[in-house]
Amino acid sequence: MKQHLLLRGYTRVEIEAVTKQLRAERFLDDETFAENWTLSRFDRGYGPKRIEQELKSKGIDPRVIHEAICKSFNLGDEEKKAKLLIEKRFKEDFLSDPKILRRAIAFLQRRGFTGQVVHRLLRSGVQED
Repeated sequence: MKQHLLLRGYTRVEIEAVTKQLRAERFLDDETFAENWTLSRFDRGYGPKRIEQELKSKGIDPRVIHEAICKSFNLGDEEKKAKLLIEKRFKEDFLSDPKILRRAIAFLQRRGFTGQVVHRLLRSGVQED
């Protein structure tokens, strides 16, 4: 990328100065980006596995991803979010029907919820409350 910018008339010194300034002002900060991305995707109903995959595709360091997910998620929050999604998506459907149960499992897996949460949630019955 720097080579491309050098071709546009910017010197290496100019590029490094701007990069340093952006880092100092936290515009180039993978940790903050990962935390914000994790929170925004969680709010939209995505689980940690999906968020991890998205951040990896953006070139974020796996250590940074792990820290952001651990900071933003805890098991209870993940279960609550999954339960709300299932209740919203399968309003009147009964999860005792094997076909609907398979659809619910696949839905949560696509959203990136862990197998542990999916199993515990659907085994205990989402619609008990």
